Amino acid sequence: MSERIEIRATGPKPRLIENVVAVLVRGGLIAYPTDSGYALGWRAGNRKAQDRVIRLRQLNRKDHFTYCCRSLSDVSRFAKVSNWAHRLIRRLAPGPYTFILPATSNVPKHHGQKRPSEIGIRIPDHEIVQAILESIDEPIFSSSLILPGMEDEILDTEDLYDAVHRDVDLFVDSGYCPLEPTTLLDLTDNTPRVLRQGQGVVDF
Repeated sequence: MSERIEIRATGPKPRLIENVVAVLVRGGLIAYPTDSGYALGWRAGNRKAQDRVIRLRQLNRKDHFTYCCRSLSDVSRFAKVSNWAHRLIRRLAPGPYTFILPATSNVPKHHGQKRPSEIGIRIPDHEIVQAILESIDEPIFSSSLILPGMEDEILDTEDLYDAVHRDVDLFVDSGYCPLEPTTLLDLTDNTPRVLRQGQGVVDF
């Protein structure tokens, strides 16, 4: 059974954030709140945790995950950001958007396959996430906490905890968090394309 801690969504206590980061550093998998619902998080390069997510969500091993970043400076380590894409991300982030960008050589290979040419990037507008990223001082991998059969359900934190407590090392509970997907924007070409309209407003 996983550990469960309650953290306020506003003004999270540093001591509790340090507990979350300690789990990530020692190779753990966490469930945590974001501005678009609860998600699963682990350190980039942690293959064991990534395998657990693939099994838990019944994903294809070729699926890629999202880098959850603190700021644009983190984004530039893993993605090639053109001037116009930089301006757009700066205008929209932090917020409920996922940006598809060309990957840099810093992105690791995935299960022995070729290094991905594109990656997803998020800069969430959520105090707990930002505090975790500030403390660990590196982006983390993230995947929406949507298990098979849960896509159309509205779940509270008790339901979510019951669903994953055997599969994660830490459940970060900040209360109800509405599950609204991010708006997915493809920034790999010369103009942005909306691949999925979600919570984030698109007005460009």
